[in-house]
Amino acid sequence: MEIQLKNKTAIVTGSIQGIGLAIAKILAQSGANVVMNSRRDGNVLQNRAEEIASETGAKVKAVLADVTKRDEAQKLIDAAMSMGSTIDILVNNAGGLVKRVPVAEFDEQHFQTVMDINVKSAFLMSHLVMPYMKKQKSGKIINLSSQAAHDGGGNGAAAYSASKGAIWTFTKSLAKELASFKVNVNCVSPGFIEYTSFHDTFTPKEVHEKMPSIIPLGRTGTPEDVAKVTLFLASDLADYLTGQSIEVNGGLYMP
Repeated sequence: MEIQLKNKTAIVTGSIQGIGLAIAKILAQSGANVVMNSRRDGNVLQNRAEEIASETGAKVKAVLADVTKRDEAQKLIDAAMSMGSTIDILVNNAGGLVKRVPVAEFDEQHFQTVMDINVKSAFLMSHLVMPYMKKQKSGKIINLSSQAAHDGGGNGAAAYSASKGAIWTFTKSLAKELASFKVNVNCVSPGFIEYTSFHDTFTPKEVHEKMPSIIPLGRTGTPEDVAKVTLFLASDLADYLTGQSIEVNGGLYMP
């Protein structure tokens, strides 16, 4: 069965690279019009949007905006509405670890930054799309959490883990709030995903090398592995699924 999203419009925050880029690609490949986003590197973002549009034939718009700020986040909504009369899919992917900071060295500015990019952005974008989805009585919101929400993550990742735990709880609460409007809200929690700036920046080489031997499926994940699950959640196949977290980790963590 081929998943078809023709005539649907999707917003993917933080989609210039890694998991977000893979999600934007797979949604466009399935026929959706896509709004891509980054808060920096506008030329790179535009080039990647044009490449996806050329490869897929979908309408793809690049929006340079900081989605932790309401007036900038609104730009994504406006771009989506310029491509059609509905906003059908929102993927809250923007986020990051920023840096490793032990709780013993608590840094208020770092903590606030992590909470803003991982949690506030998802709250704000969801708040902005809700009026459209409620009016049309349909929609899919997919939040990106992390295995760290369950196991606490690595050293110095307390703020990041707490923020991703908040995303998981937010998903359940929002799912209840929007259920009567036939809007599904679910969560994807990636494990060790290679080819991302997260692990390229913050994970030592020796950890990369040993991961395949401790993951039950025998390999690390790819951004495409996460994108495929996100595509399922964005489709009609997931119409009876809400308030759930799908763990994409090759069996590394089993709740």
